[in-house]
Amino acid sequence: MRYQSVIVAVFACVLCFALPVIAPPAFVEAAQAQTVGRIIVEGNQRIESETVLSYMQIGPGDPFDSEKINESLKSLFQTGLFSDVRIFRRGGNLVVVVEENPMINRVNFEGNSEVKDKDLEKEVELKERTMFTRAKVQSDVQRIIAVYRRSGYYSARVEPKIIRLPQNRVDLVYEITEGVETKVRSITFVGNEAFSDSDLRSRITTTETAWWKFMATSDRYDPDRLNYDKELLRRYYLKNGFADFRVISADAELAPDGESFYITFTVEEGPLYKVNSVAINKGETNLDEGSLRNAVQLAPGEDYDSTKVDKSVENITIEAGKAGFACAKVEPDIKKDEPNKKLDITYNISEGPRTYIERIDIIGNTRTLDEVIRRELRLFEGDAYNRVLVERGRRRLTALDFFEKIDMRDEPGSAPDKVILIVEVVEKSTGSLNLTAGYSTSDGVIGGISVTERNLLGRGQNVRLDTQLSWDRQTVDFGFTEPYFLDMPLSAGFDLFATQSSKTDTTKYDSTKYGGALRTGFRLDEWQSLSFKYALARREITIDNDAKVSPAILDSEGVTWKSSIASAYVYDDLDNPSKPTKGFRGKSTLEIAGLGGDVYYASLDASAYYFIPLLFDGVVMKLEANAGHMEPLTSDDIPIQDRFFKGSDSFRGFQRGGVGPHMDNTRGDSDAIGGQTYAIGTVETTFPLGLPEEFGLEGAVFTDFGTVFGAPEETVAAPSDLCPIGPKATECEVHDTMAFRLSVGAGLIWDSPFGPLRVDVAYPLLKADYDEEELFRFSVGTRF
Repeated sequence: MRYQSVIVAVFACVLCFALPVIAPPAFVEAAQAQTVGRIIVEGNQRIESETVLSYMQIGPGDPFDSEKINESLKSLFQTGLFSDVRIFRRGGNLVVVVEENPMINRVNFEGNSEVKDKDLEKEVELKERTMFTRAKVQSDVQRIIAVYRRSGYYSARVEPKIIRLPQNRVDLVYEITEGVETKVRSITFVGNEAFSDSDLRSRITTTETAWWKFMATSDRYDPDRLNYDKELLRRYYLKNGFADFRVISADAELAPDGESFYITFTVEEGPLYKVNSVAINKGETNLDEGSLRNAVQLAPGEDYDSTKVDKSVENITIEAGKAGFACAKVEPDIKKDEPNKKLDITYNISEGPRTYIERIDIIGNTRTLDEVIRRELRLFEGDAYNRVLVERGRRRLTALDFFEKIDMRDEPGSAPDKVILIVEVVEKSTGSLNLTAGYSTSDGVIGGISVTERNLLGRGQNVRLDTQLSWDRQTVDFGFTEPYFLDMPLSAGFDLFATQSSKTDTTKYDSTKYGGALRTGFRLDEWQSLSFKYALARREITIDNDAKVSPAILDSEGVTWKSSIASAYVYDDLDNPSKPTKGFRGKSTLEIAGLGGDVYYASLDASAYYFIPLLFDGVVMKLEANAGHMEPLTSDDIPIQDRFFKGSDSFRGFQRGGVGPHMDNTRGDSDAIGGQTYAIGTVETTFPLGLPEEFGLEGAVFTDFGTVFGAPEETVAAPSDLCPIGPKATECEVHDTMAFRLSVGAGLIWDSPFGPLRVDVAYPLLKADYDEEELFRFSVGTRF
């Protein structure tokens, strides 16, 4: 028994050592079967096999690895190219069977009338000639629904339909059921004690629906707008001293009819805080204490106002920048004394490390070219960051009047000493179509049309076309301005004009004028500019043989050529060029005629505007002064066409030329002959009418006062010398006085959907007997 066991053991050992020699092919085949021979791709039609193989995480010669096969499977699915993928082993090879997603042939929208196709096309991800996937279809459905909800159609539904075509293509159709427009029926507030519901409603953008809001969109329910309204409420309370204010919730409840929402804001006001003390910690800077104190907006004893704190930070930063601390950092430290409801505010100033502009990113400019914005910044990549220069750049961009909103902020760059300057703008209409009309007691209705584009093709160029087409006057005035001629901060432009006027009750003669002008100008600094202009014009006055006009007009009959050069100086620090609320603008113009031609005189005009915000929000006072004088350079009178004719929009209550020197005629009235000197002032206050802001209505009260005088010396000294020139002229008395004129009036200003509209009614309280009145005037325009 023991012997048999030994024999078996010896036999087993021999067999183990001999087996590799006896059967080597079988072992080699088994080893090879554990590695991938080839990868075979099946089922692909449009997509190349090489493309499929590029996503595989396993290759020929690699061991069969279930983990890598699963990774390959995921990678292929993630491409979005395939609706199904299978990977399996076939002998020593790996087989990849794919089922391609269809190619989208066309995307259509059906049932949409309130939202245009082009607006929906911008939102959806699936386009023509892209791969169809059901996941992307569902994602696009949600995008379309979101568009409709933003447009006020909260009950909109979208059903995607797939139409299969040959060659693995599909048409994708989104069938849209828009439903009814969901409005906001009511807005209520819970927890407010300091301000009424109506006051808080006026501070947010969402409004309650009403029959007269048929053109408004603010009464549509929009969850995004609701979130913005929460922030507006927070800002309003913080501005008015409620430092602990918070919005607890903003709930929207759908009405039973499914067509409107009830909005409820629940707020927690907290106490009203007053400022206890204001301190400035200058740190290691040696800034002037007086200039810093002037920069602070809040004073002890006042109600806390977060906007004034922010403005103080901005002002102190600018003052520090002016003093050479370009990288100054100002941080307000506000400590609350809750029991006494007081705040101690300390502005801490520190000289931060010097930083440089790594990159300037401009966003939001869908029309205006980047270069137009960049050239106004006067800052470039690599420059040291300077808050003062950034603010000046903001001011120059505001002065362009191309943007509704300009937000300039900095973000961290790639290194601690680098920042990215973000310039975000919201563009506004820069084109305008304006219609002007008026009514005078003598001429009845008068009017005109002008078209202006201040940002032509987004290049910042200005082009305008003014026309006046009426029974007695046709005017065409075309102008073009390039603000950066040859890429230099030098403006250049030209004007072409032509006017033909028939005789009216004010001008008793026919006249024509045509010509052109060349202009150039440049800025002296941020607030001052200087410009020059050369103009050449041919003028002709024609008087009928049977016309009974004053001798002064008769003496102007014929053709004259005027060749003149003018220079203008402008100082402007208005806060907003289109609707200023504060600041000053002054302009003086010197013109000399006589560089050739047959008209010789010199004139000086000056104007000044000063805007003052008054005690209440939206109330602005404008103080305006205009004056001018001209002198002949030879013994000849200044032609009647070049004298000062004031009235209408320059002196409300009087028609154009209706105030100033007149000369009698035999019709029983007199002709305006223009003056050589004028001085006119205006005091006007605009104010809100207490209506909801979306009405866009403002009121105005005004008074215009001043005088126009200075008939030519020859006409005044010896009018009888002009009388014997034939049957056209008989009476010669000249009415010329420095008498003070005064008119008062009121206006209504409407920022309508069609553009700004203004109606003025003015009545002269002080006037000369021969002055001509204009009681009513209105203008309307539209933007594009």
